[in-house]
Amino acid sequence: MKTLIEKLDLERYIENFKKFYARDKDIAIVGDINQHYRYIEALSKIEFPEIKAVPNLDIELNRVKKYGVLRLKEIYNFMIIVSYFNSLKGLTLPEPLNRWIGNIDIPEEINNILLYFTEEGDLNPEREPELYDIDRAIELNRASIKETLYKMAHSSILKDYLIDTQVHFLNGEETLLVRGGFNRVVKASVVGRTTGGFFYIIPQTVSHLKEREANLLSKREELIYRYAKEFSTILHKYYLFLRFINREYDRFDHYQARVRFAKAYDYEFIIPSKSKGIKLSKFAHPAIDNPKPIDITLDKSVMLITGVNAGGKTMLLKSLLSSVYMSKNLLPFRCDSSNTKIGNYKSIEAIIDDPQSVKNDISTFAGRMVEFAKLFKRERAIVGVDEIELGTDSDEASALFRVMLDELRKRDITFIVTTHHKRLASLMSGDDDVELIAALYDEVRREPTYTFLQGTIGKSYAFETADRYGIPSYIVEMAKEVYGEDKENLNELIEKSTSLEREMRLKLKKVDRELKSIERKRANLERIEERLNEQHRKAIATLENRYNAAIKRAREAIRAKESKDGRRLLNEAHRFKEASKRAKEIKQPDREVLKVGDRVKYRSLRGEILSIRGEEATIEIDGLKMRVALSKLKKIERLPMVKKLRSDISVEKPDRGAVSIKLLGCFADEALEKLDTFLSDALVNGFSEVEIIHGTGKGVLKKVVTDYLKSYPKLQSFYGQKGNLGVTIVKL
Repeated sequence: MKTLIEKLDLERYIENFKKFYARDKDIAIVGDINQHYRYIEALSKIEFPEIKAVPNLDIELNRVKKYGVLRLKEIYNFMIIVSYFNSLKGLTLPEPLNRWIGNIDIPEEINNILLYFTEEGDLNPEREPELYDIDRAIELNRASIKETLYKMAHSSILKDYLIDTQVHFLNGEETLLVRGGFNRVVKASVVGRTTGGFFYIIPQTVSHLKEREANLLSKREELIYRYAKEFSTILHKYYLFLRFINREYDRFDHYQARVRFAKAYDYEFIIPSKSKGIKLSKFAHPAIDNPKPIDITLDKSVMLITGVNAGGKTMLLKSLLSSVYMSKNLLPFRCDSSNTKIGNYKSIEAIIDDPQSVKNDISTFAGRMVEFAKLFKRERAIVGVDEIELGTDSDEASALFRVMLDELRKRDITFIVTTHHKRLASLMSGDDDVELIAALYDEVRREPTYTFLQGTIGKSYAFETADRYGIPSYIVEMAKEVYGEDKENLNELIEKSTSLEREMRLKLKKVDRELKSIERKRANLERIEERLNEQHRKAIATLENRYNAAIKRAREAIRAKESKDGRRLLNEAHRFKEASKRAKEIKQPDREVLKVGDRVKYRSLRGEILSIRGEEATIEIDGLKMRVALSKLKKIERLPMVKKLRSDISVEKPDRGAVSIKLLGCFADEALEKLDTFLSDALVNGFSEVEIIHGTGKGVLKKVVTDYLKSYPKLQSFYGQKGNLGVTIVKL
């Protein structure tokens, strides 16, 4: 059975990526993907040494744990890891790399072992004099063997028996190639024979040199084993450290491979977001050599892809699933990262291949049912289904899959589905949570465009595809006649009706948004009207206050003596009284006057007024007539412009207004008279805050002012100024 990587055509992509690993491993990184990305991002900002290839060391670690003796090459593999982390510690690393690498403490004894190795992984003779002497002796002995053989190959004794003057290597031994009868002139051992009857010999004069070399090699092996045993004992002591650093090497290998892979192919990293949904911008599937970039958005539970054969439907499905797979495993790919978003899905399922199998005795459709049955155990998955109605009657399958898709969506499963059958697309087109996608066809060039249109159903163009791939034209024409014009018209009708329905639904959504906007504007206008009414009420109250103050001043003047000033003040007060009376008598404009022909809303229904009688109206809704109270109807036609509130009030504005008044040195009656006039003028001028300076003294004047303010009707609040008890702040 194919793996997910094979189903999504990602084999070559994964193979290329794994070439950047220091040792083979699974591509998945365990742990917090966002934390891993922070390390990758930091590593991509610096130049770091190329990592060395190291085999898997799990078996070696197990032997170390059990006091086993490792071979020198196996010990050196651990030293490669230690050496690499030492080189990283010598770099200036950005965070969080610096904190991670800096916290890896390599024991001194382990670093000492590293000094005994050459870069090729051999024991360093310079660290051990005995080894140096042995290697030097072996080198000189081998030189003697070569020189002896060379002399014999060029001597006159063997001249008549030598096939050539070369030194031949046979099974690791230096030999001469001679004819039969050589034993008459030289004593030698035969170590091999050619098909032509010639002999490979080792002269007796060389044999003692060979024995000496064997003894030297034996001593060298004993010395190396002694070091291997000593090093293995130290490694056992630091077994936990070796297990830790081996794991960290794998972790760093994950990071460096992704950084180098992204730079080599100019790829981008996309971290999965917490929400669902996919938005691809200029995405290119790695399996395509010259891809046409994809721009597509999946923000609904089901994407239904229809359209032309060989038009890219399956590749679009694979591209969406591949983007999720690569993002989930922190693998970079080609896209516009600034406009690409990939959601977080718990698992990825690809129902792509034909599951029919003679061996398993299962049909295509039965195989599909087996795969769908597994989905009822999944949650938060993304599933791609290619040719969903494959293998059975399309009408029956459409009904079955419609119900299954609806039920599986309740498990938070997202579907990407391709199909050529219009029935399923027609059944699901009315669902707001279903996105229709059509693969487009260029009818002029008679070939797919490998582009996609959202919100519509696409034609399969089966006849055009057959013609493009070499089916004789007369066969295609005959097939069209058999298919029938009526069936073709029916398919076009289904496509157009579905497209129109979706277009209408979009327009309805737009109208609903506009209606909500109008309702918000209506509410805003009502708030403005209430504010104007409040301002009107305050103006009336101000006039009444001025009237009362004028009456008071006039009466006091009259009590003092009959004078022209008294009569003038009384006349002025009565003018304010008349203005206040007229302001109260102004009627507010009706908010809504209904008349015959108006469009109205009754509960959740909309209709039109046919007639009005008293407080009731006859309305028509969807052909039905009914009588309802006018108070239950709401006008829904274009809102009238709100008119400015008109008033015939003539308010006498004071010659000058002030935001503060000084009452220092005034008697109580005199202070209250000035304060009353001051507050009235402040209200008329529209001041929101004024201050009263009364001083502190013995506190008598402050108490008089405070008592008066408590009973004043048009104040919001008042309080003493901080840091100055001789001033009171009044909010109107």
